[in-house]
Amino acid sequence: MFQFKVRMLAGIVMLAATATSLIAEEKVLNLYSARHYQTDEALYSNFTKQTGIKINRIEGKEEELLERIRNEGTNSPADVLLTVDAARLAKAHELGLFAPVKSALLEARIPANLRTDDWFSFSTRARVIIFNKAALKAEDVQSYDDLANPKLKGKVCTRSGSHPYNLSLMASIIAHQGEAKAESWAKGVVANFARAPKGGDTDQIKAVAAGECAVTISNTYYVARILRSDKPEDRKIADAVGIVWPNQNTTGAHINVSGGGVLKNAPHKEAALKFLEYLASDDAQRYFADGNNEWPVVASVKVDNPALKRMGGFKADPLPVGNLAMYAVKAQVIFDKAGYR
Repeated sequence: MFQFKVRMLAGIVMLAATATSLIAEEKVLNLYSARHYQTDEALYSNFTKQTGIKINRIEGKEEELLERIRNEGTNSPADVLLTVDAARLAKAHELGLFAPVKSALLEARIPANLRTDDWFSFSTRARVIIFNKAALKAEDVQSYDDLANPKLKGKVCTRSGSHPYNLSLMASIIAHQGEAKAESWAKGVVANFARAPKGGDTDQIKAVAAGECAVTISNTYYVARILRSDKPEDRKIADAVGIVWPNQNTTGAHINVSGGGVLKNAPHKEAALKFLEYLASDDAQRYFADGNNEWPVVASVKVDNPALKRMGGFKADPLPVGNLAMYAVKAQVIFDKAGYR
């Protein structure tokens, strides 16, 4: 009887070891993504082709994904979270969802101001000034500060001040100039509104081209989409507007990021790290640039995107992306006080 129990126990141990081994060998990555770009399909399929690791992807809005990961707790199947905007990545960090990552490859390829201890930027987008060439000259709008100049009264249109892209810009202004000057800027911009904020960045570009307002701010990939379009209406818009890289003589153009990190309870941590390192590879960086009109974070990567080339080179604000999140709440408070909603 004793021998039978010993054999049975040994069998259970072997089965457990086999099951553990199978889990370890499972070539799967569970990705939670708030990036909703069709061009990313090629990014993921290329990773699977290179590594044999299958990607199971769940897409959703940032807040929904963060809440889902929190609710799943230690049983969460999620390995990696990808999202846009530094403040959203910082929120995941604040909630304790990310695991610290040590990777010589990531540290070597991604500039220090575009990464933290537990999340990394993999592409950037700049917030540029778009103006109507029939209404204004480029020299009228050389900086974000110019948007608050009374000479632009009734000429400015933007999307909502509560949108993360504008909150991120405001956070950078607070970081560089302090809260008092940031509030003064917000009030100046509101005083110059041609209409109440509405729509997205593409809607603002169209409004500028149509003469509904004379100037706006937009993320660069929205501009690039119009520049790359073959539609006659988009070509007309592209001809009507000019692009200014703001703050080239001071802080540089504000940039925001798309990035991600390994989740604390990831069941496939090795695959998760491989995926992050893949996103920093030349192949993946070119996908970001050529497929979705974003700038690669790896400086040595050569891109072949006619729209990005047409917009030309620029000086980017070197402010660490982690700092943007520090001022996100203050940015919203200032916008609310200024009536920038």
